[in-house]
Parts: sequence; structure tokens; C-alpha cells
Amino acid sequence: MIDLHTHSILSDGSSEPEEIAELAKASGCSVLSLTDHDRLDGITRARCRAQQLGIDLIAGCEVSCEFKDGSCHILVYFVEPGESALQDELDRLLYDRENRNSKLIDRLNQIGVQISIEEVRAQAGEGSIGRPHFAQVLVDKRMAESIQMAFDRFLAKGAPAYISKARITPGEVAKLARQSGGVAVLAHPFTLGMSLDELHLALVELKELGIVGIEAYYGKYSIEQRSALVDLAQRLDLVATGGSDFHGSYKPGLAVGTGAGDLEVPESVIHELENRRP
Repeated sequence: MIDLHTHSILSDGSSEPEEIAELAKASGCSVLSLTDHDRLDGITRARCRAQQLGIDLIAGCEVSCEFKDGSCHILVYFVEPGESALQDELDRLLYDRENRNSKLIDRLNQIGVQISIEEVRAQAGEGSIGRPHFAQVLVDKRMAESIQMAFDRFLAKGAPAYISKARITPGEVAKLARQSGGVAVLAHPFTLGMSLDELHLALVELKELGIVGIEAYYGKYSIEQRSALVDLAQRLDLVATGGSDFHGSYKPGLAVGTGAGDLEVPESVIHELENRRP
């Protein structure tokens, strides 16, 4: 069993990097990837614990991108922390995230929701602040009944407090990944809101831009959805990857390794991805 999509407290998860490795061991994972948003600095901690537990850890991260009239998320694998073309871009994105958080506080205060950056920072702990941390503060202050309701009412795109963030294109991420020795994969493809035929055309374009795989075995997808995506990947000569998208308490109902309970990502995916590395 493998899991190539997890998040720690350093981005928008609720578990320490070391705990992600421990949860992977408990679920029977042999290979794990930590894919925090826009950052790689949890990799060393997660790998140290994973090695103690006999688990291989693949360095990863997840990057938000502009695509067509919306957005998509790109997972990057095999890029280690430290100096690289990708790291330079991640640093820029994290700087923009800090500015976005300040604007989000101002917007919430303007619409009568009184929270402070100190409250949100306390929720985030040592990690970078993201919208799930804002959502949890809103729940704690009884301004929303759940994290999802906080997003729907205040934080999601189209909601009163939504602030857009800097994004790059999938092609740029794929290029930076290659320059840094890694590969790029489209995360949770159905979030593009496309039919299978539309997704097929989009994937042809993304493959031309350098994307080598799609996340077919996704924690929240049905067996039918996964099968359709695996078939699509095979037809386009893309790697069908997968993972739980574990965020801990910020996305309840998903477990490392098993997702919603029935996730099983083939171990052969690792070799397929390695064969696509530059």
C-alpha cells in the first residue's frame, strides 16, 4: 500500500510530519509522500521518522495553478528541500500567501467578523497559515458550525471574504519540476468540473505542457470514478497515481493509506513515476 498525497501541520493539515509517517505505518503503507502546499520543509522530519519505521518517503508538494477559466492543483514528486528552481518559486508563493492572509483578516473585519491574525496563527502552530486555519477559528468562535460551513459562508471562491492568491500555470510547474529533477502530476482531476470527454482534451493539453500523470486513485472518489480515470491515463500514456489527500481534522473521514476506507494505490506507480523523471 502506498499514499502519495498527504498534508501536515506545516501547510493545512492537523498532524505533525512525523505523525504522518506513524499513521502510514499503522495503515500498512510501504511508501509515503508528504505533499504540503507550496513547501518542502516538512520532508526531512517526515523522512527521519519514516526511515525509523521502515517506510520509504518520497519528497513532494502540491502547487495551485491557473488553468483555463479556473484552477487546478499539481503534485510534484522527487524534488528535495534545498536550492532548486522549484524552491525559488515556492518561496515566492509563500510570500504571497502571507500577504493574502493579511488581506483576508481585513476583509473579514470589514464584514463584521472580528478575528485577528494572532488567533489564526495560534491555530496554525508552526506551519504556514491557510484558509482551513481561518475556518477553524470561525468554528471555535461559533461563527460557523463546521469547517465546510465556514468555507461556504465566508472563505470559498464567491463568498464575501474570498481573496485570490498568486498562481502559476501547470506548464510552469512542470518545467520547474523537471529542472529540479522531479515530475508533475494533476491532482484530483474531477475538481476541474469537466466531463470525461472534456477532461480527456484537457489532459492532452496538460501532457503537452509536461504533466506525466493524473491522480486516479483518489481518497474521495468512487470505484467507478477511479476506474474511469485509470482508463483515461492508460489511453493517454499517463501514470495513474493516487493518494488519500489526508489533512487530519481539517478533512474528516480520510485516513492515511486507505482514504475513505477503500483506497488501494498500486505500488507499481512508484516505478512508473521514476521512469518519467528527467
